[in-house]
Amino acid sequence: MKNTVVLYGSTTGNTEAVAKTIAHELDAAIFDVAARPISEIPKYQNLVLGTSTMGLGDLQDDWDAFLPVLEKAEFTGKKVALFGLGDAEGYPDSFVDAMGIIFNALKNKGCTIVGQVASDAYEFDDSAALTDGLFVGLPLDEDNESDLTEKRLKAWIELLKQEFS
Repeated sequence: MKNTVVLYGSTTGNTEAVAKTIAHELDAAIFDVAARPISEIPKYQNLVLGTSTMGLGDLQDDWDAFLPVLEKAEFTGKKVALFGLGDAEGYPDSFVDAMGIIFNALKNKGCTIVGQVASDAYEFDDSAALTDGLFVGLPLDEDNESDLTEKRLKAWIELLKQEFS
């Protein structure tokens, strides 16, 4: 989609693979946040931000370094969608928390957060990425539910196409 960019941070390659799929399906530009692409943000109206949650609810390392820089960018009038990878069995009390951390950093920046997902199809105990019973974006669990990723991703991309148009 015109005016859309996917920004991701990836340690194991799973988040990168999902980001590439999203970018391909949306015909969007794509950047690894490790390259600190802050100068690219003003060029795009729609942003898709992807991260994994490391350990007990921590941001992925590249996002940990990039988020303070990103918080200084102008987001007024932009649409932002989030996706996060996590391990709901290994870390059920902090499932996709990193997605919630990014959401909290941007929620009062004048942008519209789109792409929320109902939590009822997921098994976990707690998540910082929940607001009013909805995930703030698309949660994926490549460790335990990789068989559901394609279906979840396809439905979410269709939602984004509507939200971004």
